[in-house]
Amino acid sequence: MKAILFAAAFGLFLSLVGTPILIRILARHGYGQMIRDDGPQAHHSKRGTPTMGGIAFILATLVAYLLTHLIMGTEFTASGLLVLFLFAGMGLVGFLDDYIKIVKQRSLGLRAKAKMAGQLIVGIVFAVGALRFPDHSGTTPASTKLSFVTDFGWSLGPVLFAIWAIFMILAMSNGVNLTDGLDGLATGASVMVFGAYVFIGIWEYGQNCGSAITAGAQCYQVRDPLDLAVVAAALMGACFGFLWWNTSPAKIFMGDTGSLALGGALAGLAICSHTEMLLAILGGLFVLITLSVIIQVSSFRMTGKRVFKMAPLQHHFELKGWSEVLIVVRFWIIQGLCVAVGLGLFYAGWVTS
Repeated sequence: MKAILFAAAFGLFLSLVGTPILIRILARHGYGQMIRDDGPQAHHSKRGTPTMGGIAFILATLVAYLLTHLIMGTEFTASGLLVLFLFAGMGLVGFLDDYIKIVKQRSLGLRAKAKMAGQLIVGIVFAVGALRFPDHSGTTPASTKLSFVTDFGWSLGPVLFAIWAIFMILAMSNGVNLTDGLDGLATGASVMVFGAYVFIGIWEYGQNCGSAITAGAQCYQVRDPLDLAVVAAALMGACFGFLWWNTSPAKIFMGDTGSLALGGALAGLAICSHTEMLLAILGGLFVLITLSVIIQVSSFRMTGKRVFKMAPLQHHFELKGWSEVLIVVRFWIIQGLCVAVGLGLFYAGWVTS
């Protein structure tokens, strides 16, 4: 368990110290946020705030994971490395998008097809790798079965599993991206979900089939649950450190670099811990905000009317006169409740089984 504490502490320290250094570098080069003209007017004061801040917590997470294994003398695992690959790979796609927006002054960033292609490549490599690298008992990082708190139902097969995994990756990446509209909102929400996955990893490790005392004991058939907890702890610590600088009034924004990376990490942790559908509850705020965009677009196309004053949902409340801090705190409360319900269902699944 020391590894989890080390990972969280390293992630926190490196992000807390590294983010202001990144702020100075980005500000020196003039890499500031561009603000939509049709967005809330209060956001225009944020124009020019350094963006691409996701670089800070991506590097902090990777270094924290590396240092933890070097200090503890433990081996790297396939599950941990795959999640970090997905995290960094999606971050790279987001970085290219941000770079073109800010440096090349092209407001839309990467072309839609190019951005989608990058996400698909990273997702496919992850999906293929997740069904490889079996341990001594033949367990691979991911299972071809659907999962809620454990695997259930029939096997999807490798092709359908890959499609399902890519859908999860794209859905969570876009969900975090849509949530990242107010200072600290997406970062704080992500901290809570990563904290939940620290708990899930520890619990699955303690009740893992490889260490079950009796042959018939109820257990989790998950490869490397403890290392997944280490990855989640490093992510949680790094996001905490970044939140210090990203909370209102934000000194830096994570950009697509950060939001795509965080979404990828959440999907990767869910897939490798066999809690895929549970992620929709644990990350309930991201789902809610994504649904608000879907509802808004669908309503406008079908009826010509808008349900919300503006989508995503947080901007609707801004236009209703709520302050930014009030929206963020109340949305954090909603996210905290989602995590509590999700962990309750996870534990209930163990008790009832």
